[in-house]
Amino acid sequence: MTAPALGRRAAAEFVGTAALVAVVVGSGIQATELSRDVGVQLLANSIATVFGLGVLIVLLGPVSGAHFNPVVSLAAWLTGRRSGDGLTVREVAAYVPAQIAGAIGGAVLANAMFAEPLVKWSTHDRFAGHLWLGEVVATAGLVLLIFGLARTGRAHAAPVAVASFIGAAYWFTSSTSFANPAVTIGRAFTDTFAGIAPGSVEPFIAAQLVGAAVGLGLVSLLFGRPSVAEADIVAPHGEAELAALTAR
Repeated sequence: MTAPALGRRAAAEFVGTAALVAVVVGSGIQATELSRDVGVQLLANSIATVFGLGVLIVLLGPVSGAHFNPVVSLAAWLTGRRSGDGLTVREVAAYVPAQIAGAIGGAVLANAMFAEPLVKWSTHDRFAGHLWLGEVVATAGLVLLIFGLARTGRAHAAPVAVASFIGAAYWFTSSTSFANPAVTIGRAFTDTFAGIAPGSVEPFIAAQLVGAAVGLGLVSLLFGRPSVAEADIVAPHGEAELAALTAR
């Protein structure tokens, strides 16, 4: 099947990342308005994210691969350099800015829907070593899952598997599993439940990049060299088999 034009794929990454951040931020705002219990707030936020993420993967996977995440796009490029089946530098250069712009737009949209200031820098400080470790673990797990599914020929399970992993990682990681540089940047634009202070963004992204490297190392250790099937998950270009390359 002919690949959609790069502009269309970048637009899908923009829209998908924007919608994902709108779900994360909007459900966080709604949760805090409906309950004062932090546990209930996190439960509502995580459930909304799981369902929203799954829907977005199913909808946009055939167009762009539904990465919505710079570390996933970069990992797709790195793993594809040997086989020639991954993303090209040109595609990564289109995807990553679209993802970041989409994340910022999604945060602004969520703020607008709940009558919050359109842009208000978050004051939610997340600057601590144990949180960075949580981001390493979350991102490594996400990359291992995505590319592990590709290596084992189970890409069809990716929408459910990836959404489920993110939902679980809300609870078992100290950082509540951002695992996504674009989403991390976007969430700095909202001073609400899901926000992150600008000063906390850089170390979170550094931890995510480390986690991506760890995840790719685990993929090589556990699954060996990439198979032909991996091309379908990292760069589906409209293939019927959905590729769920995304994070919260």
